[in-house]
Amino acid sequence: MNCPPPCITRALNGVDQIGGWIGMLGIRLLLAYEFGESGLEKLRGDNWFTDIQGDFPFPFSIVPVDISWFLATWTELIGAAALVIGLGTRFWAVSLLILDIVAWVSVHGGNGYNVCDNGYKLPLMYLVMLLPLVLSGPGRLSIDHWIRSRV
Repeated sequence: MNCPPPCITRALNGVDQIGGWIGMLGIRLLLAYEFGESGLEKLRGDNWFTDIQGDFPFPFSIVPVDISWFLATWTELIGAAALVIGLGTRFWAVSLLILDIVAWVSVHGGNGYNVCDNGYKLPLMYLVMLLPLVLSGPGRLSIDHWIRSRV
């Protein structure tokens, strides 16, 4: 089958249209699942931040551990819910990015790359997935896009 350049252009334009609607949705849903799961574990578990507070980067190292635990838990839970619907996506992506960097530095950084050794592979992947949400937004299938199109 021989497809001339206009045919290829139309096909790519169609893929671009689909990508505008659902391209970022997959990233948002995966991140929402991961951070939501982590937030639920914190909500249901004991505060282990006491053991690692000294490893937190400044200024997080001077925040009382109960406040840090509360902020981390609810940032993950509310941020995950917001990512699912695409509401305040850039704000929550930046918030989760900061949380991710703190986790990388204080928990995962010294353990190498391997996930099995509690290494930094997952925080790195989260960082790489959060950056497009910060820089490009949530995509068209989001409340943010709907609000922006009405203003």
